[in-house]
Amino acid sequence: MKSALSFAALSRVIIFCLSVLFAQISVAAATWPSDDYDPAIPTLKEVLGYATGERITWAQDVRRYFDALAMAAPERVRIVNYGQTWEGRQLFYVVISSPENIANSAATREGMHALRDPRSTSAARAQSLIKELAPVSWLAYGVHGNEISSTDAAMMTAYHLLASRQDERVADILKNTTVILNPMQNPDGRDRFIHRFESAMGLEPSSDRLSAEHNEPWPSGRTNHYLFDLNRDWFVRSQPETRGHADAVLEWLPVAFVDLHEMGSDSTYYFAPEAVPFNPHLAADQKASLELFGRTNAKWFDSFGIDYFTREVFDAFYPGYGASWPAYFGSVAMTYEQASARGLIVRQYDGVELSYAETVRNHFLTSLATLETVATNREKLLQDFYDYQQTAVSEGREGDVQAYVIPAQNDQNAVDRLGASLAAQGVEVGRATDSFRACGASFGPDSLIINLDQPAKRFLRTLMDKETPMDAAFVTEQERLNDKNLPDEMYDITAWSLPLLLNIESVSCAQRVSVAMEAVAPEVIPVPALPAKASVAYLVPWGERSAVRLLSHALRDGLAVKSSDEPFVHAGTTYPGGSLIIDVADNPADLHTRLVAYVEKTQARVVAVNDSWVTDGPSFGSGKVVRMNAPRVAIAWDEPTSSYSAGNLRFVVERQFDYPVTAIRVQQLREADLARYQVLVLPDSSDGYADALGEAGIARIRDWVDRGGVLISLARATRLLADPAADFLASRREYRLETLPEESDVDSSEARVAGTALDAEAFAMATESREAEPDGIGGAQLLATVDADHWLAAGVAPQLHVLARNSDVYTPLRFDDGVNVATFADADSVLASGHLWERNRRQLAHKPFVMARKLGQGRVVAFTQDPTVRAYQEGLNVILANAIFRGAAHARPLR
Repeated sequence: MKSALSFAALSRVIIFCLSVLFAQISVAAATWPSDDYDPAIPTLKEVLGYATGERITWAQDVRRYFDALAMAAPERVRIVNYGQTWEGRQLFYVVISSPENIANSAATREGMHALRDPRSTSAARAQSLIKELAPVSWLAYGVHGNEISSTDAAMMTAYHLLASRQDERVADILKNTTVILNPMQNPDGRDRFIHRFESAMGLEPSSDRLSAEHNEPWPSGRTNHYLFDLNRDWFVRSQPETRGHADAVLEWLPVAFVDLHEMGSDSTYYFAPEAVPFNPHLAADQKASLELFGRTNAKWFDSFGIDYFTREVFDAFYPGYGASWPAYFGSVAMTYEQASARGLIVRQYDGVELSYAETVRNHFLTSLATLETVATNREKLLQDFYDYQQTAVSEGREGDVQAYVIPAQNDQNAVDRLGASLAAQGVEVGRATDSFRACGASFGPDSLIINLDQPAKRFLRTLMDKETPMDAAFVTEQERLNDKNLPDEMYDITAWSLPLLLNIESVSCAQRVSVAMEAVAPEVIPVPALPAKASVAYLVPWGERSAVRLLSHALRDGLAVKSSDEPFVHAGTTYPGGSLIIDVADNPADLHTRLVAYVEKTQARVVAVNDSWVTDGPSFGSGKVVRMNAPRVAIAWDEPTSSYSAGNLRFVVERQFDYPVTAIRVQQLREADLARYQVLVLPDSSDGYADALGEAGIARIRDWVDRGGVLISLARATRLLADPAADFLASRREYRLETLPEESDVDSSEARVAGTALDAEAFAMATESREAEPDGIGGAQLLATVDADHWLAAGVAPQLHVLARNSDVYTPLRFDDGVNVATFADADSVLASGHLWERNRRQLAHKPFVMARKLGQGRVVAFTQDPTVRAYQEGLNVILANAIFRGAAHARPLR
């Protein structure tokens, strides 16, 4: 239903001050009728010059308005800066409550942390806190920059809370809850959207979806500077926007957290309860409380005649959303979704025009309804929060898994990064100070120990377990839908085990581990012993991201670096293939000083050696030792690349490897002279590169490879390399695995065919598509095995875990056509975690993940899945770095 109330009938509606805009639309966006506002609190129009809903507010103007509110009501408003975006925009949140609650905010935080740990807070003390505290209600807006309405709704929510003199709820809200608004989680993306929208707008806003103002160019405003979906980054913490936001949430520990979004323009409004499947590590009280919030929202939507839906599409399974991550610390976490105007007005499929003002109003209504629910149920939500912690600790003491041990291992840097990241998210992690035995095995010093008798137990189980099971009935229903060639209902990835993403060993223990250990500090990575001064060389063991970073700094500083294709033994120590050799004689006199600085910055291990005698494997001067050059790296940019893949790739190379890249638009690659570049990486692309590059562009790239370039493809970009018209690789993309007998095909050229008798199985065969795409893979972790004899595998673990998100399958290369450097495991072992359709499981077995070929003087490397997805897969960093740096070292251009 749409509101039929006219603006004239709501003359007392001051909240949105939308008189100019409402005169232009047929349906008024009713907000809060018959209210009276304090003139001492500035309206949006008084500060920014326009009423709410008339324009989409720029990031800097959002801050201007909140600064004005804070100046007008300093005893009720606090603004807290929590970081900066990559592009330098300020990140902040706003605290609004009664003067008493604002003055006591430190005590509120301390009280919530006391409730968080029932091991040190008695039941009596907990009950006292439950009666006293004004808990936090956290409303987070605008995580996707082109989902625009929620940020303007945040400003109106703040205005209403400070200025309303007739809404009886407001006094109760300010007394019983501490309101925190994060009005703009992604200001870089928001301003990108607004700039393009205003550039495309004409004399008046257009509701036609064909209009340029409704069609964003690449990349859209959804993502941040590095084109990350910030709503998938919460437990990975790769981006400053999510890292700072998550730290702030952990500081305050809200009892309710809402992430307000937008969705397709033809929808209505979505709020909790979420759709199935729920993550099994959520507590029953949390799921039950979703209905409290949903019913309050529904009450107000009913009063305004606004349509909505619940329990569809948006699930609570994946733990990395903004609306799921806080749940693992005891919050009731929810997503709200408003149909987007993607501008100031849009025509929906039924001809009804949806205004920006209406979308702002709807988010404003649910914001207030959420705060009303917390204020009304304050003690219940606090009690549930405390109970959540108690049951988490109890389950950790009594469950089938009571501890994790992450052994000290070859990729110790990954182990240390995991410990520091978990500690930053409120997890108690210990580092063993000596060798010990536990869980029926022996472990060395620097192993990590995580006992589960702690409040973060559920968070740990969902991130550290190899498998997070989905509800069996839900999976059965998805299999039924898949069998009928209907879309499944899996909203995001189904596997995210951190040990698998890092490709490190983790041991689950059935009992608590009690050994000598020291606490791991948040975000602190131990620095290895600094190297002594060497007379001959410095060796850097390969196989860790820290070594990749050191190589980057050395190459950027112009140092001479070599790398061994094979393992070698020096002074009784075995160094893996790929290990770096930095000769003293070939480098500046301050080499030692530089390397010490690199170690402190990168945490790489560096060993000083005073002789070059190798007892096994290649000597330092062997032909199996290559000189590492500083390659100029280009990546394809703009259409038709996937913006996510292009951004993720750029982030991994620039921020995880510390190496610069040059982004070149695909249209320029058609005619570009790539002679200055040694490496070109093609990110994932759903549309393919063949048409965008054209025959001439493909020929230019092939000629560049022939002359010594290194061409790397990620995921569906491999379609170009395997296309016989391009012929970079002799592999070919497969159709879906078919189970049909040859005689089941019908000659469609004949007007009539022979009669048949079908049973159910024959009917299924008769209706199955021919030459179809393999079934989609939403996100499962697959096991791949590595051919250690190839230079691309130097320092790479024998087995890799690969997050598969596209369904492309390729034929293996023959021996005379190249090397299958990494191939997926057999059908019984290929699925390491998550959900995979049975047909995919059988078809993917023994198919390539990484292929390599020598082409002329250059090299071609193809990844059939994207190793940079969301910067999750740090366990694939080394093989990607090998493709870039060792690929350039093995190519033979004319230098």
